[in-house]
Amino acid sequence: MSKTGGGLLAARLSQRFYANTGRPMADTPIHQTMTAGDWARLVLLGLIWGGSFFFARVAVAEIHPIALVLFRVAIAACALHLYLAAAGPSFRLAFPWAGRFVVLAILNNVIPFSLIFAGQTELGAGLASVLNATTPFWTIIVANAVTADEKLSWNKVAGVVLGIAGTAVMIGPGLVASLGGPVWAKFALIGASVSYALALMVARGFRGVPPAIVATGQLTGSTAIMIPVVLLVVGLEGLFAASAPVWAAVFGLALLSTAFAYILYFNIVASAGATNASLVTLLVPVSAILLGALFLGERLEPFEFAGMALIAAGLLVIDGRLLRRGSR
Repeated sequence: MSKTGGGLLAARLSQRFYANTGRPMADTPIHQTMTAGDWARLVLLGLIWGGSFFFARVAVAEIHPIALVLFRVAIAACALHLYLAAAGPSFRLAFPWAGRFVVLAILNNVIPFSLIFAGQTELGAGLASVLNATTPFWTIIVANAVTADEKLSWNKVAGVVLGIAGTAVMIGPGLVASLGGPVWAKFALIGASVSYALALMVARGFRGVPPAIVATGQLTGSTAIMIPVVLLVVGLEGLFAASAPVWAAVFGLALLSTAFAYILYFNIVASAGATNASLVTLLVPVSAILLGALFLGERLEPFEFAGMALIAAGLLVIDGRLLRRGSR
């Protein structure tokens, strides 16, 4: 199929199936100020990705982390293909974008997952959380350089700085305890955040492609890449030898925290832009701590409340509406 023919097919299929998928990626104006719906999706996504730590904590007890990455993306990809087959749109929409999906898979899954795994072998969870929370900072810088509608602004920078500071405060003594470790491990975590920022720029470029197709294409590409990696690193022996509770956690991680979560994520990118979508990394540690308090009986400390307050203040500054009302 020629590039022109593929583009025409994508446009026709996009129009035909638009009603089933919501807003096409990057096909409508991006809101510089997030709507109530954008904020609701962002908070829900932060809650879901915060909960993924519970699934992962159970799964890694019996499954190699690299194999867990494969199971996560492969099961999620299969689930989304079944969803598209039943409810539409047709996955043929993804064919003209195959190369871009491979790039998105590498930048949004393969590289960051690998760097985070490598970095966390040497760094504590506290420092890793703070370094991961720098994703909006790198996204602002990259978006300012390569986009026309997501330029640098004082409220974005100030809000992100407040959010990163809030994450550091919320970690509390755990951050101080994890400040050691080799420099390469810290750069690995920062590299993962930069990779996420670059992935958001790639995601912006899916003109007229519904978010469900983008999520399915990305996870399909990640699955194709991870299969040979797992075969080389882990092998087949004992690959599927896990208990029923562990497999339940794997399916929860794949279906809820990956398949459904990425549809939400790409909806936010389409509606509110890359910079605003990246703010979810500030909400993930908050939701993880709150879920731990609700379901595991963990006690919330004063410094955790202080950190959450700083993160909330940062998000309000980025949103800007409250500040504009105050100035008026």
